[in-house]
Amino acid sequence: MKNHLAGETSPYLLQHVSNPVEWYPWGTEALERARREDRPILLSVGYSACHWCHVMSRESFEDPATAEIMNAHFVNIKVDREERPDIDSVYMKSVTAFTGSGGWPMTVFLTPDGRPFYAGTYFPPRPGFGLPAFPDLLRALAAAWKNEREAVEEQARRLTGMTRDLSAGPASRPRPIEDGLFTRALNQLRGQFDRAEGGFGGAPKFPPSTTLEYLLRYHLAGGNAFAREAAGTTLKKMAAGGIRDQVGGGFARYSTDGRWLVPHFEKMLYDNALLARVYLHAWKITGERLYRRVAVETLDFLVRELRHPAGGFFSSLDADSEGAEGRYYLWTKKEIGLVLGDEAELFGECFALAGLEGRKEPGVLYLARPVEETARRTGLSPEALESRIDRWRAALAAARALRPRPPRDEKILASWNGLALAAFAEAGRWLERPDYAARAEECAVFARKNLWVDGRLRRVWTEKGGARLPGCLEDYAFLADGLLALYRSGFDENWFSWIRELAGEMLDRFREGDKGPFFDTPEDHGDLILRPREVQDGPTPSGNAAAALLLAGLGRLTGEERWLAAARSALEPVAGMMEAYPTAFGASLSAALFLASEPVEVAVIGRRGSPDTEKLLAVLFARWRPHTVFACGEENSNLPLLQGRKMVEGRAAAYVCRRFSCRRPVVDAAGLEELID
Repeated sequence: MKNHLAGETSPYLLQHVSNPVEWYPWGTEALERARREDRPILLSVGYSACHWCHVMSRESFEDPATAEIMNAHFVNIKVDREERPDIDSVYMKSVTAFTGSGGWPMTVFLTPDGRPFYAGTYFPPRPGFGLPAFPDLLRALAAAWKNEREAVEEQARRLTGMTRDLSAGPASRPRPIEDGLFTRALNQLRGQFDRAEGGFGGAPKFPPSTTLEYLLRYHLAGGNAFAREAAGTTLKKMAAGGIRDQVGGGFARYSTDGRWLVPHFEKMLYDNALLARVYLHAWKITGERLYRRVAVETLDFLVRELRHPAGGFFSSLDADSEGAEGRYYLWTKKEIGLVLGDEAELFGECFALAGLEGRKEPGVLYLARPVEETARRTGLSPEALESRIDRWRAALAAARALRPRPPRDEKILASWNGLALAAFAEAGRWLERPDYAARAEECAVFARKNLWVDGRLRRVWTEKGGARLPGCLEDYAFLADGLLALYRSGFDENWFSWIRELAGEMLDRFREGDKGPFFDTPEDHGDLILRPREVQDGPTPSGNAAAALLLAGLGRLTGEERWLAAARSALEPVAGMMEAYPTAFGASLSAALFLASEPVEVAVIGRRGSPDTEKLLAVLFARWRPHTVFACGEENSNLPLLQGRKMVEGRAAAYVCRRFSCRRPVVDAAGLEELID
């Protein structure tokens, strides 16, 4: 049976190119065949690093008997959720409506015109886990389509209606952003916080990046002790757990337990870019060395494992290697002893192994106790012990490198590269790491060269296929935010010009009129049963929240009300949801907090690189100032915040402003610090 995936460029789709299933990619050919032959569609959605996607593929899609049933009765469509988040978003709503939960692999049965009538995630080859056997399910649905069409059509009508309701976004009337919103949201977070292990709720635990970011911003805004405690506890517990690769750096996608010990092992670009930035922000607030160390090790992992030589970043590392989940990352005590020799005993004072599925070994390494506590127990200084830990990690990494490596998904996504760009840009400036600054610049250059085509952003780039697929809202918003971080780090106004282009495209192509939250897809990207509009965060910030934060920052830098109005319009309809479900709206809360803050703008006029200019900039970068916007340039700058400002007697000058109304300029660092405070 012919498989139609050979011409695709998605690593996930190409994993299925040799299946006996007659797979199609999502597109005109498959959809027209379904209509022409009046066949139901079997839609299977996953991604290349997904362990359970591999399991279902081995058990069902590689099985000739199962494939025969699929081919006889269905038009089978395979989708990479990372390439087509719009398809994933729409039909994940169907899965959630039908089953009460979601996940991947996602399995949805559709009418020929795309309406869902049955939905689920993983199905086993034999009955189990409270689920029917996949072959039995296929036969039953095929029989229902043939013999009970009226019932199937009614089910499709009901499930499509539920999908539309879940996709419609907030039904409440817009509410102004006010201080009480943040207090009520924090009270909700207080009730959900796991004080012992960090995070919110029980197992499984996903890194709550957007919630942690909001808590750090809220603490800075008002000194709230709980916000700092909740963020700090969670960051430390994750840093110590097996969810963090204790040998090579970087974080896995989530922990299967409530203590962050045993992960599902796929390592995603988005998680690591977001977490590197959160740890950087925590370090800037507290000065704690642990946060700095984790940020650096996470960024180094991205450069070492996921960077394309031309500057972009690949999407992920697989959960599986050698046909088993996590095998690359697991250790036995014997293996550790062979690598570390006499130092293995001291290593065991610092680290322990968490077994998988009730087994003691092999296991996942985690930090058994804080380094400071182990140092006291062993009589070493923390600095001496950290030096040994670095040596042990290098030795274990060298030994691990001899194992077969997990496969890498080598597609480059605009949105996730925007997240990485932001992390490297901030790290380059704050850590005084020119190499990180260079990685940020190279990432931006790669995106401009390869993903910006005829004034439109493309979502995905691969070596084989080049740039393809229209950019989604998150592609525009995340990339523009990364470019804004790059501008704030080096003040190259060429990047600022591109930010304005991207923002203009968001306003022109992702809204209906000029009110309400943004849609996830542009107005001319319409091959689905509805146009998705996701306002709550997933593992990444919602595109709507990211757009609002970007536009609010742009409005503060330019003084243009249209950007600020669009940001308010995106957030006010979800104000009630922010306070009721804050763990799903962390990014929206961060954007709303920025909009609600008293604006402070700082314009530095001077020659870049000159000592007097750098002394003023050092004040701005000494702390993380998320609610202050600043720009730097010479007297002829075109940036609105800088226009009309002058140096003072040939010296660099700083203007501290509110809503573009500025104090008298200052030329010394102490004066600037006093004015900002």
